[in-house]
Amino acid sequence: MESLNDGEFSFSHETIQRDFELLTKALDASMSGIVITDNQQPDNPIIYCNDAFERISGYVRREIIGRNCRFLQQEDRNQPEREIIRKALQKNENCYVEIRNYRKNGTLFWNELYLSAIKDNEGKTIYFIGVQNDISRRKKAELELRQQKDQMERQVQERTRTLKINEEYLSSIVQTVRESLIVLDPDSHVLSVNEHFLRTFKVTRAETEDRLLFELGDGQWNIPQLRELLEKILPTNNPVEDFEVEYDFPHIGKKLMLLNAHRIELEGEYKDRILIAIEDITERRSIEKRKDDFLSIASHELKTPLTTIKGYVQMMNKLMPENSNLRFKDLVGKTESYVNRLNNLITELLDVSKIQTGYIELHKENFDFNKMVYDAVEGIQAGTKTHHITIKGKATDSYLGDETQLVQVINNLLANAIKYSPNANEILVYLSLVSDYLKVSVTDYGMGISSEDQKKVFERFYRVGDIQQRFPGMGIGLYVCDQIVQRHGGSLWIESEKDKGSTFSFTLPLKERADA
Repeated sequence: MESLNDGEFSFSHETIQRDFELLTKALDASMSGIVITDNQQPDNPIIYCNDAFERISGYVRREIIGRNCRFLQQEDRNQPEREIIRKALQKNENCYVEIRNYRKNGTLFWNELYLSAIKDNEGKTIYFIGVQNDISRRKKAELELRQQKDQMERQVQERTRTLKINEEYLSSIVQTVRESLIVLDPDSHVLSVNEHFLRTFKVTRAETEDRLLFELGDGQWNIPQLRELLEKILPTNNPVEDFEVEYDFPHIGKKLMLLNAHRIELEGEYKDRILIAIEDITERRSIEKRKDDFLSIASHELKTPLTTIKGYVQMMNKLMPENSNLRFKDLVGKTESYVNRLNNLITELLDVSKIQTGYIELHKENFDFNKMVYDAVEGIQAGTKTHHITIKGKATDSYLGDETQLVQVINNLLANAIKYSPNANEILVYLSLVSDYLKVSVTDYGMGISSEDQKKVFERFYRVGDIQQRFPGMGIGLYVCDQIVQRHGGSLWIESEKDKGSTFSFTLPLKERADA
């Protein structure tokens, strides 16, 4: 309730809460993308984004919170507008730029950005608010207007001839490509198919073209998932990528297919066509399953005798006489070291096996996240004399998650930071809260990773080429870390430059979210 007291208004908690919810709804209803960054934290992390920002950028909220806005430029870093933004942030000033950004799927869009500083009563800038609009269409129109009209007329005849050549060339490519292709009209009638489709599904062109797709082969293409794709998804004008369909065909057996579909809008006779590419991944998926099964069985079979060997080595250490030969002691010590290393490798393989088969489970309990990180750093620090690990900031003393698995993530990131920075001696761990997420960053000043390799470092068994030759390993540690973070509803990413070091960061939601 509101009350009058000595000429001043006092607002209840309910009123403030109602106004806050109204403001949030208003921001989410905006057609413009809106973000708020915290100027009081290092690197100005994003602490709020509205629904429109998610739609425009293609990222979901958990992939946005905690990052600096520059991640939208990806590798396009030499834009002069970036310097304008940087100077505005340094001087705590407002600015306006038109800058090239990239969605999560890599597509370019032009961003009209208004950046405003939010200051406290003392004039100190504590936040920045950014309002963005997608002006790609306007930019495209401006580019088209720059073209000279008189050149178009002189090129009509040449383009007509080139178009005919290209049409014939394209037709030959379509017919020889090792992927089944279908072209449909808006009513799902088959206009054309390529030779690969005819061979794969054992039909003739006469049995296929000019017929309704769902009636082909006495209804064998009347697949519910395919109907959903054509009748519900494609009409939204969104392309369909890697849509998985499994179906048991009467004549050729069970097939696992990966479908990519696009609605093509052209002028004239060929207006509105649907292109579907079908990749038969039945054999590939079968090979992957056999490989995962082998990995699981081999890891378990190796674990049992290795545990026995490890026990024998430990027993040798305990029973070894004090006056034993130094050479013998050294050999036993090296044996124990290699057994432990092999045990760690097999443990990682078992983790991968559990992830692939879906057997990895989260045992969530409330624990002190700050203490967990400090204890993990203390353990790693005790085992290294070459690097000094510094911790700054705090996250939370109460987090609901699987402490054992998150310790594994911290240990792996720290071990990598030490391993891949042999010529540096400092590692920084930074803890913070950004919006309703906790954030952990591990920074080293070592070898760094190229932009091309950064896209693949979280893939299973991937190892960077030059690192692979210098350092041993199987390339599964970061894959396991990424899976653990994802299963907690978080996001793990890297920022790095060659020869300047790397920062691995991850965020975890402080409460369960529907989009996690």
